[in-house]
Amino acid sequence: MEANLKARLGTALIALPLLLLLVGRGSARWFAALLFLLTLAALREYFLMVFPGRRREQSIGILFGVLVSLALFVPDRFEAAAAVSFALVLCFSLSMCTIGSLEEKFIRLGWTLVGGLYLGFLLPHWVVLFRLPEGRAWVLFVLLVIMSGDSFAYFAGRRFGGKKLAPAISPGKTVAGAWGYMVGGVLAAVLLAALLLPRLSRLEAAGLSLCLSALGQIGDLFESWIKRVFAVKDSGHLLPGHGGLLDRLDSLIFPAVFTVVYLKVFHS
Repeated sequence: MEANLKARLGTALIALPLLLLLVGRGSARWFAALLFLLTLAALREYFLMVFPGRRREQSIGILFGVLVSLALFVPDRFEAAAAVSFALVLCFSLSMCTIGSLEEKFIRLGWTLVGGLYLGFLLPHWVVLFRLPEGRAWVLFVLLVIMSGDSFAYFAGRRFGGKKLAPAISPGKTVAGAWGYMVGGVLAAVLLAALLLPRLSRLEAAGLSLCLSALGQIGDLFESWIKRVFAVKDSGHLLPGHGGLLDRLDSLIFPAVFTVVYLKVFHS
């Protein structure tokens, strides 16, 4: 067994049971606290990657992301529109105080907005999902569908290889891996629906898993696009065999947002 696969399995064997225990047994407050720490760490990884050596810009970006996230972490204290509006005004104002030409400042402002909204606003949707009716079961459902799909994609890609999925963004991903992701997601969804969400039909679970699997892969490619622009292989080195924290969270962000919207539209 190659070293990278051993490292991936070792990390998963430690992290996965702890995560499932927290989601299955932990309180909403503990889950929110964990997500806040993960959001903060992901923001730090992102801004270290896009603004290497520029501490002022890194600090502004992390502050912007944290302020935006408060709209979701503590909605009883911060109304969403007001929190995001204040964070945007502060970000715009502070960005003019950074060093560089006007064009450089404006470009850095764009990357700050991308990172702050991508991680500060979208990632905390896991907390929103947890707080919905049957939220604990839905969190487990989405997590395990994406993890199963990712595992199937890894082995399908290694076994069959073939045509690249998006060579300009992520040369390692293949069409075979993408199909494996879909198959793994559907199989997991049908099983998990029976165990966690008995009111969810098999057909709906399968259809939902296809959307989640597609969004998981799009999210993965989106983060790979950012890394490609800044010529880095991994967002960090926190997780052996996986790279940085953001490299593990990228496929989970878009599915969480989609599930929250889906449930509010079709299951409210």
